Amino acid sequence: MLVYPSGIQLSSAALRFLSRLLAARRRDRGTRWRRLSVHRQALLALAHLRCGHTYAQLAAGFGIGTTTAYRYVNEAVEVLAELAPNTAASIRSASRKAFVILDGTLLPMDRIAADRPYYSGKHKRHGMNVQVIADPFGNLLWASPALPGSVHDIKAACTHGIIDALADAEIRCWADKGYQGSGGTVRVPYRGRWDDLSAGQRAVNVSHAKIRAVGEQAVAALKAWHLLRKLRCSTTRITSLVQAILVPHLNASS
Repeated sequence: MLVYPSGIQLSSAALRFLSRLLAARRRDRGTRWRRLSVHRQALLALAHLRCGHTYAQLAAGFGIGTTTAYRYVNEAVEVLAELAPNTAASIRSASRKAFVILDGTLLPMDRIAADRPYYSGKHKRHGMNVQVIADPFGNLLWASPALPGSVHDIKAACTHGIIDALADAEIRCWADKGYQGSGGTVRVPYRGRWDDLSAGQRAVNVSHAKIRAVGEQAVAALKAWHLLRKLRCSTTRITSLVQAILVPHLNASS
């Protein structure tokens, strides 16, 4: 396999942050020697998450075995996912905002037609449903555990308890028509054909769309990590991957 120098669109702060976490993990475990230093292991893991490089590609580039690359990435994902905020912590962070934007996205995955629970009729492809919350500026505040792609957005939000949590904290929330009927503090646009809506309803929908469009930046920030654009791993690992990717975002914005 040919090896060439490349770059990762991440700041050195993300590398230092993950290196510190890995160094602490090695001290806790009493690790004396590894094939890679904590900085190289952090770089290996970030290359996998951000660029989507396979374990074979990483092993060739870093001069280690494929199994070792797999173990190093898994360890980095574990230490990052452990720091991911739960729903209660995310609500506390959201309560300091004027309002939040709730949206759902599908993380595509390679599954056959027989895997119906993972098939999204809306997107016409297999994947996992992840709910995200963004602040008024489009910054990512929270990403939910992953559910099968066949789960609708409103059901996913109710499953995670995010709608009730927002209502209890009296946090205003903007969402699309997929959350129609959710109640609480969630605001959705008027339903119906454009020609059938009144002038006032059209104005509300236009204003609502402008506010909600900012939330797409949070989804784009999540999918800037190429690994989430085409998942090829077990469905049981996807939640950990999403949480591991969320932590560097929150650390950079704090």
